[in-house]
Parts: sequence; structure tokens; C-alpha cells
Amino acid sequence: MRHVAEKLNIVLEDLYKQIGWPLYSKYGHAYEAFKLAITEPEKVFEGLEISQEISDELLNNIKRRLTPQPIKIRADLEVTCFGYDGIDAIKSALKSGEACEIDDIQIKVKLVAPPLYVMITNALDKNLGIQTLEKAITAIHETIEKSGGVLTVKMKPRAVSETDDIELAALMARVEKENAEVSGDEDTDPEAGEVE
Repeated sequence: MRHVAEKLNIVLEDLYKQIGWPLYSKYGHAYEAFKLAITEPEKVFEGLEISQEISDELLNNIKRRLTPQPIKIRADLEVTCFGYDGIDAIKSALKSGEACEIDDIQIKVKLVAPPLYVMITNALDKNLGIQTLEKAITAIHETIEKSGGVLTVKMKPRAVSETDDIELAALMARVEKENAEVSGDEDTDPEAGEVE
């Protein structure tokens, strides 16, 4: 409210008389009204005598400050298959997991280093995101078992922080560095000569 008053050169108390206090009496707290205004602005501001300019500026502020941010949810998995299909079975199982979207919550599976994979999603609702990853893990488990493979959950689905992301990036960089070819990795020994 203060930001809107400053931007539009309106006395803050007047803005509270027009908007804040009526919303307090109608919704118990202006914050509750503002959260509802993100999805139903007409309903919230119905009956209030405010100009379109004030309404637009207030809605812009509300949407910028109160729109929920997606939560990153991750699970760490080990998937192995030593059967005939091997890698194809693993790919198929991981794709079956990625296909388990609930309410348009997309799932991505990334390889860290065989056999370790991370499954990641972003969701506004933490519980729904966790449910989605659990459903995907079940699908991967069922698919890989049909081919004689094994799924081991190293870390159950949980909300992760920026620190977790940094640790994962460091792990992936370390594994990539370990797997990078160095000069001693060549297939042939130059002194051994060619085999004919």
C-alpha cells in the first residue's frame, strides 16, 4: 500500500480509507484479500470506490510481491540393468518416469554418472510435486524390473535449496572431470607398435 501511495502521490491514510480498512473488515486482513486478488481481482475490489489507475498499480504490486514461487523438488536414483536390453531398458524406464506428469508438473531426469540419476521438478505445491516424483519413481521401478534391472532410491523426493543445487553442480563437475580423457588414456601404446 505504501509503495502504491508513493508512486501515485496519494496520502497513505487516504489509500487505507479507500482500500485497506474496507478489505480488513470484509476479509479479516488485507493480506488475505490481496492473495485472493491475484486470481479474482474483480471480486476483491467489488464495491470499493477506487480509480482504474490505483487498481492497476495495486494489482501490479500484489502480483509481483505475492505470486508464489515454484519450489524445486529432487530425488536421487540409481538405476542399473545388466540384462540383455541394458541401457535401452534404463532409458525406457527413465522415460516412463518423465511421462508421469500430474497437473502439468514436468519431470526431468538427468544423468550424474552411471548409475546415478537425479529427477527434478518445479511445483507451486510442494506436496503435489513430491507426489508427482513418487509416482514417477514407481513407474521407473515397475519398468526396470520387467527387464531385470534394479532401482535404488538414494534420496527420496524432497524440496531442495540453493545449497543442494550447488552441491549437485559440484558433484556433476567433479564426475565430469574424473571421466574426462587425459593424455594417458589413449587406446594404444606408441612403443608397442601396431597389431596386424
